[in-house]
Amino acid sequence: PTLLANLSLFSTTIIMSWKAGLSRNLPILRFFACPESPSSKGVLSWYKNNYDTLKALNPMMPLLLRTTTNAMPAITTTLEFTTNDLLKYMIQTNKFVNADGSTAEDRVEAARAYLQTDWTTIRRERWSHPNFDPAHPLIEEQDPDWKMDSAKTADLALYLDLKGQADEQMETITSGPDNEFTRAENALLMCQRVDLWCAGEQEVDSAVKHLYMLGKRFNSVEKDAEHEYVSEFYPGASDF
Repeated sequence: PTLLANLSLFSTTIIMSWKAGLSRNLPILRFFACPESPSSKGVLSWYKNNYDTLKALNPMMPLLLRTTTNAMPAITTTLEFTTNDLLKYMIQTNKFVNADGSTAEDRVEAARAYLQTDWTTIRRERWSHPNFDPAHPLIEEQDPDWKMDSAKTADLALYLDLKGQADEQMETITSGPDNEFTRAENALLMCQRVDLWCAGEQEVDSAVKHLYMLGKRFNSVEKDAEHEYVSEFYPGASDF
């Protein structure tokens, strides 16, 4: 009996641990169900039986239930996919395809090259010329001829080279037929949703845990504490 009690306590601790971590990895959970349909019974029962526990463990996390007639039972959340995540997904699932069905090697190669982009250096070199930002949203209106300034282009040579390569690669990546890039974006975003037609409470529990694991991989809901000291220095105006 003691062994069984210890195993039960251990199992309960594991379950509580991931449920307590929901708000550290997911910003929100949305539950959808039809109040009149048997197909939504599992979602509604799980929500009713787990809401108090989840809210006690994650008091600031929205746990929303939306019901309407003929609603597809499902759970959704928000995942912070990056461009790199999308490109890896497209490469791994063979989304780069030409109109004739063959693999688009040029777009695959561009995607792999883009994944190697040195964004740290680009961000640093962006400020290489004092009092000037080449990525300012209004730069073409405020200083349309800045690329004719030899001092600016000399100081920003590395930035312009790396940024130009990244832009060229992205142009190739997004040049596929039939809105290939946009369709891949939409397909990846669907990972934020789990449909639960006729699912039982155990399946709903597994779906929530699945979204939690995705949140651990892609989200950063808990922001890192700000540094109490200067960790990076970029040169600015020479007379500062």
